[in-house]
Amino acid sequence: MKKFISLILVFLLAICFGVTDVLATPSTTYWTPATTDVQPYGVWHLGIDNYFTVAKTGADKYGFPTDVGLTVGVLPFEKINLEVGVDWLEPSNDPAYFNAKFAVPENALSEWSPALNVGIFNVGTDGSDTDGDGRTDQNIVHFLIGKSLGEIGRIHLGYYIGNDKVLLNRDGKAENTGFMIGYDRWIIPDKFMFAADYASGKNAIGAGGFGLYWFFSKNASLLVGPVWFNDAKVAAPLPLYVDPKAATSEGASWVFTTQLDINFL
Repeated sequence: MKKFISLILVFLLAICFGVTDVLATPSTTYWTPATTDVQPYGVWHLGIDNYFTVAKTGADKYGFPTDVGLTVGVLPFEKINLEVGVDWLEPSNDPAYFNAKFAVPENALSEWSPALNVGIFNVGTDGSDTDGDGRTDQNIVHFLIGKSLGEIGRIHLGYYIGNDKVLLNRDGKAENTGFMIGYDRWIIPDKFMFAADYASGKNAIGAGGFGLYWFFSKNASLLVGPVWFNDAKVAAPLPLYVDPKAATSEGASWVFTTQLDINFL
């Protein structure tokens, strides 16, 4: 399995660097990439995400680094898509995280076929345990299937597997696999959308939440809502590289998020 993940990582990054000089962040539902959406060909997407505690004091009061991401679709085909990207998290010692996602759109294979995805995210640049700030190479491969259910909305289901040296539980043991689920539904078409998702596992990405998208223009939206952690000690204060065994606080059980998304046609 480790060799399989390594091959996917090398393959996807090779494609990314060969296709474009600027990489970007994967499309997400809310907290996770549990959506089968990808950026259309030639459409750039800017996302600015913040996560912070509310009404907390002491060690339980914190905010995650601001995540500025850029995404672009790079394949000019109808039945297969690819987006590539980078997240830049500041303040942090190793701010760059690379991503890529392949997609077969819904109904591309047949009239009733679901959407299919395979991708990788949180590909960090620090793979060393010797520099004192932990590793960032989560290198999480995920597989997704999604389907529109008419007035009910859309559902996305998937499985993930990441670096067992980085995705750890509070005891420092590997907890690097799990499932993801995402859901979204228009409340008022082209104006307000409800979205929710969840990732299993008591590790750095194990969490879920729900919120509301407000599309205040055709190509821009604001998402707001809470995120709850499966294990707050593992998630706080910096979810991507803090060693759970070194954390001195149990952490806040939830944070609030604001996410600004803009498409450039």
